[in-house]
Amino acid sequence: MNEHLKVNLSGLPRDYLDAGAAENVSAAVSSQVPVVEPEPELVVNPWDIVLCTSGTLISCENAIVVLIILHNPSLRAPMFLLIGSLALADLLAGIGLITNFVFAYLLQSEATKLVTIGLIVASFSASVCSLLAITVDRYLSLYYALTYHSERTVTFTYVMLVMLWGTSICLGLLPIMGWNCLRDESTCSVVRPLTKNNAAILSVSFLFMFALMLQLYIQICKIVMRHAHQIALQHHFLATSHYVTTRKGVSTLAIILGTFAACWMPFTLYSLIADYTYPSIYTYATLLPATYNSIINPVIYAFRNQEIQKALCLVCCGCIPPSLSQRARSPSDV
Repeated sequence: MNEHLKVNLSGLPRDYLDAGAAENVSAAVSSQVPVVEPEPELVVNPWDIVLCTSGTLISCENAIVVLIILHNPSLRAPMFLLIGSLALADLLAGIGLITNFVFAYLLQSEATKLVTIGLIVASFSASVCSLLAITVDRYLSLYYALTYHSERTVTFTYVMLVMLWGTSICLGLLPIMGWNCLRDESTCSVVRPLTKNNAAILSVSFLFMFALMLQLYIQICKIVMRHAHQIALQHHFLATSHYVTTRKGVSTLAIILGTFAACWMPFTLYSLIADYTYPSIYTYATLLPATYNSIINPVIYAFRNQEIQKALCLVCCGCIPPSLSQRARSPSDV
């Protein structure tokens, strides 16, 4: 009887109260069950895809040059050692770009970031230093034409290789050894985790090497013009032939130096004036042309070389085309 005498003090229907109680119970139960949030979608930066693609092309192209030089014992002259050094540096740069993409999206950690940035800095530094060494070698081969093919030249080449790779490895180890901006964001450069001072040193070093290469190529142009003039006088060539040969040699040097400057100068100057607060799109837009230099290097320095062309033909088709075997070098082939 007491159950029937209970009063509904709320003034609400009994069914409404039962439904409310059921909702409270379900809310209490749901609060105890952990909520599983959906995993965030992995968004890939299109610029990173372009850099990774560029790194793949760089690796494939320069791997061919490295394998050709390693496979042929005849390609052991100082010039080919330096071309091999350039191809190896660009190959490592391509691998660095690929691993940077993989680690950035699949294995994110400070250690992997330092290692990949260190590899990229070391390989690109070795690439630029190898270009400078090739320029020095070309100058010496023209200026000391009679004594160039001597044991002293080979020794000097090995000394240059040890110095340029030692310097490049040291530059690449700086971020790993603690010279980075992971603990102080305000010191970051446009390429994290490189510090602003680190980037400035790399940029100033590049400008110094570019100025040195420019001076050497000016001297090479003078020597090429003098040699072409002497050959023209000895063989009683016409002045037009002398002009064409000289112009071809100067044009080749202008293309080499102009390509190098066009690829690296934007990123070098941008690294000097910008820091981490600048939009990343500017960094990508100036860094991408710098990677193109490693794509162009094999075309300029390796695949234009007559001996490497012969070796490549032997590997691909097992024969040497008559056009290659009969072609002679001219003063414009610098």
